[in-house]
Amino acid sequence: MGTKARRWRRAAFAGRFEAGHEGALEKNAQGRSQLAFKFSGGVLVAGDRRATAGNTVVYDRADKVLEIDRHSIMAIAGVPATAWEMARVLEHSFQYFRRTQLQEMSVDGKVRALSKLLRDNFGFVIQGVGVVVPIFATYDSHPKPEARLYFYDAMGAQFEATDYAATGSGSPAVRGILYYANNWGATPLHKLNEDEAVSIALRALDTAAESDTSTGGVDRSGKIYPLIKIVSREGITTLPESKIAAVFKQTVA
Repeated sequence: MGTKARRWRRAAFAGRFEAGHEGALEKNAQGRSQLAFKFSGGVLVAGDRRATAGNTVVYDRADKVLEIDRHSIMAIAGVPATAWEMARVLEHSFQYFRRTQLQEMSVDGKVRALSKLLRDNFGFVIQGVGVVVPIFATYDSHPKPEARLYFYDAMGAQFEATDYAATGSGSPAVRGILYYANNWGATPLHKLNEDEAVSIALRALDTAAESDTSTGGVDRSGKIYPLIKIVSREGITTLPESKIAAVFKQTVA
């Protein structure tokens, strides 16, 4: 076979692979923009509610901010089916450790457990059918009580965030809002009270939704608001939709 023929066959195969890769992505639901940042009350974790498959909105009330244990939250961007299974595995792993060792797993152990799940999932990532890029927020009671915040890439590399983290297709806009608020806002993120923190989160997600069709933001007509949870020394608090709506009406709308 001549050189030109071999090149043509390789190009044709590459074209079929790319077409199949894109088709697989379009058939799987995708969860989008999530954010988290430290404030005076702990760590606020917020996520939009939209799930998409290609250009289609599959669902507008998806739960992508998941409680793993009493002090840990995983916020997901990527394929919900894979991410929810990872969350279930993490939850059972933490429970098993607590019941067999009679103590909580360390924060380092929790963070690395999620990292391993992401590495084990890499085979699906390169096929384009199981990408998950999460944020992990927790509260560390030992040796010094403090909120901890981590973000990951699709291969499982972990990074600890000092102030904030964002993931998903709308994350560039979200990071811009959080950077501005933290550096030039009236109050740095870590000094905000709860209402001020909720307001910043809503503004960030609403801004992302303005330019990213995969991010739900705030649905004003349907009254669908982002899901917001707070991790603190006392545990996890899910903010009621009525409070989120009130803060949105007063400071954002």
